Amino acid sequence: MLRAGIVGLPNVGKSTLFNAVVANAKATAANFPFCTIEPNVGVVAVPDERLQVLAKISKSIKIVPATIEFVDIAGLVKGASKGEGLGNQFLANIREVDAIVHVVRCFDDDDIIHVSGSVDPIRDIEVINLELALADLTQVERRIERLRKQAKNNQEAAEELLILEQILPILNDGKPARLLELTPEEKVIIKPLGLLTSKPVIYAANVTDEDLATGNEWVEQVKQFVASEDAKVVIVSAQVESELVELSTEEKTEFLESLGVTEGGLQSLIKATYELLGLRTYITTGETETRAWTIIAGMKAPQAAGVIHSDFEKGFIRAETISYDDLVKTGSMTIAKEQGLVRSEGKEYLVKEGDVMLFRFNV
Repeated sequence: MLRAGIVGLPNVGKSTLFNAVVANAKATAANFPFCTIEPNVGVVAVPDERLQVLAKISKSIKIVPATIEFVDIAGLVKGASKGEGLGNQFLANIREVDAIVHVVRCFDDDDIIHVSGSVDPIRDIEVINLELALADLTQVERRIERLRKQAKNNQEAAEELLILEQILPILNDGKPARLLELTPEEKVIIKPLGLLTSKPVIYAANVTDEDLATGNEWVEQVKQFVASEDAKVVIVSAQVESELVELSTEEKTEFLESLGVTEGGLQSLIKATYELLGLRTYITTGETETRAWTIIAGMKAPQAAGVIHSDFEKGFIRAETISYDDLVKTGSMTIAKEQGLVRSEGKEYLVKEGDVMLFRFNV
């Protein structure tokens, strides 16, 4: 399951956002630093209207959406890499996630204390990024010291050393390791290190309800600041999200339209996460269930089948495949087959977003 860690300085809206987007969240949203001590974890269904449509066509008994696990990680402060606040514990929590949702305060409210005394999103981003970079720097320096002893007689150690020696000056400048463009093979080599600053980042600019549709000057500063990074910026309003929790589906739509937007922060965050991580969704549907499956872009049919069960990949024969749009247009798999829209795809087929698939395999 995909895991996204919500991070940021204290009192920027992390726990409020977490409570709103995670159905079973129990985090405490309070007006003081460190109200989140242990990381709160919640599983969120990925919104996908296609599942309802296909379930109706297939007369499915149940619908199983894809899921994302959100982890609400307590607020970091300056000096976290040296153990300030509850630093070391929280840095370890970040190391375990696939992507980072960095909540940045882009609103002013005299009633909500800012840990640094004023609203300045760029300063806040730099504080967090520097602490993550310093934590990585310590780890990389130690690793390089060990590798230099091994590299003379070990090719793998030499290859890892070469990569880390390129990352070292970036971290020394307080910048994230993800600024260094690495090949897929190089990423695999250093993956065991779990570098914090190599993780994909989505900056969630937290605004008031009136700024949700258009953003504000602070949001523009964030966009300009992170333009050189391989990162996304999503405008969210933790307060709006907390209000949406209490509304029906129809009321949510009306409320969002009144604010000039078509979707809430959850959908925006999930879309950005999928895009940033290069994820895709394919669907299986039948009378028993309609289910969404998450894969990595570029996966071939046998690999996609293996997401369901390893036996599907080992014994893969073919995948009966139709696009979501074609199935909806015809209204049934039977008619789609009659019209030649259901394809028999082999082992080299690259699975596309929205493919509806039935796998044939040997047991």
